[in-house]
Amino acid sequence: MNWTSKSWRNFPIKQQPSYPDKEILKKVEEKLSSYPPLIFAGEARTLKENLAKVGRGEAFLLQGGDCAESFNDFKSSTIKNLFKLMLQMNMVLMYSTGKPVIKVGRVAGQFAKPRSSDFEEINGVKLPSYRGDIINNIEFSEKARIPNPNNMIQAYYQGSATMNLLRAFSRGGLADLNMVHQWNLDFIKDNPLGQRYDELSNKIDKAMKFMSACGLNSKNTPQLHQTTIFTSHEALLLNYEEALTRQDETTDEWYDCSAHMLWIGDRTRDLTDAHIEYFRGIENPIGCKVGPTMGEDELIELINILNPKNEEGRLNLIVRMGADTIKEYYPKLLKRVKDEELHVVWSCDPMHGNIEKSSTGFKTRNFDNILKEVEQFFEIHKEMGTVAGGIHLEMTGNKVTECTGSKSTPITDDDLSSRYHTQCDPRLNASQALELAFMLGDVIKD
Repeated sequence: MNWTSKSWRNFPIKQQPSYPDKEILKKVEEKLSSYPPLIFAGEARTLKENLAKVGRGEAFLLQGGDCAESFNDFKSSTIKNLFKLMLQMNMVLMYSTGKPVIKVGRVAGQFAKPRSSDFEEINGVKLPSYRGDIINNIEFSEKARIPNPNNMIQAYYQGSATMNLLRAFSRGGLADLNMVHQWNLDFIKDNPLGQRYDELSNKIDKAMKFMSACGLNSKNTPQLHQTTIFTSHEALLLNYEEALTRQDETTDEWYDCSAHMLWIGDRTRDLTDAHIEYFRGIENPIGCKVGPTMGEDELIELINILNPKNEEGRLNLIVRMGADTIKEYYPKLLKRVKDEELHVVWSCDPMHGNIEKSSTGFKTRNFDNILKEVEQFFEIHKEMGTVAGGIHLEMTGNKVTECTGSKSTPITDDDLSSRYHTQCDPRLNASQALELAFMLGDVIKD
């Protein structure tokens, strides 16, 4: 295949920074290459096996987390709140579907962001765009927007610390099903959604007491005491990804050890470009965003390049069409892949196709449009007789006001300014994400 972890450098590349000091960049890459991996290859293989179950309809994929992680807002409480939210959504979806839920966080590496323009202008001042903390700073100044290679080192350390905390939460008792009531976040408890979650928690409590009477409890059954949350991010900055690519000693295969799963964005999926070249050689489960500009032949060629062995669980196609266009563009792509008998996992990203500008000037997303795209995604699969594998959300466990609408959090355009904290795109807050999980559970049951 003539593939190496460096072969992407011989191909055209989009959405990349231009580092002014190449010597510093080279030293940072060499330093990262000597650091321990953030994940073990065996964990990535486990995720691939789980995603194969998702593709067959035997499990459900829940992927979610920050739009872009922040160096300045790096707090244990933020990680803990996201962990609790994913556990809540997991219980709702598992109870509704009767299937195990594979939890994949957009976390411990989601630092780089593609941009629609290389520059942004404020009050007549034009500067390079902010591309995520791993590249430059969100502050609107000439110095802050210069790409800094050392940011990759900070991203690595923050990713490592986040990973350690997630493992501690997963194995240390917080995921115990006897703690199900304590997963309810404080600002959700008093609204109707929190009450609905408490009703579900009471049912789980009764089931736990019944199982305990049968001799199954947290002490002798690990599945009741611990969980697994895999990590993922968009592998946009290939300098960072190459530096953390390792050859597995047991299989001699190459893995990107920055996360369990990586994905290619809709802006960097050109078949002859660097990101496709890099992704085709790593053995991690991988994803690719599929937007309305994707053609049928192009999609089939992309699948064949990224998954030439037609391996189950290898490729997750993340559909991001928009609520008003998904019925026009998606069915023909789904039918073509079905007719070709190709193994892929289909998941729905209802966030990226539904961005709009509020009357107050904030970039936002309307909850009704998000829900509408999700409902149509599942309807299309039902009509086609195919498997709708899961959902991919930009969300946070914090009480932000970034997306309008929803019954649980009736945020208006005027409310956006009160807690609009995102580094880039608007996220669902915990209440909105949990509401979506309940509604999705109802859709699946229907």
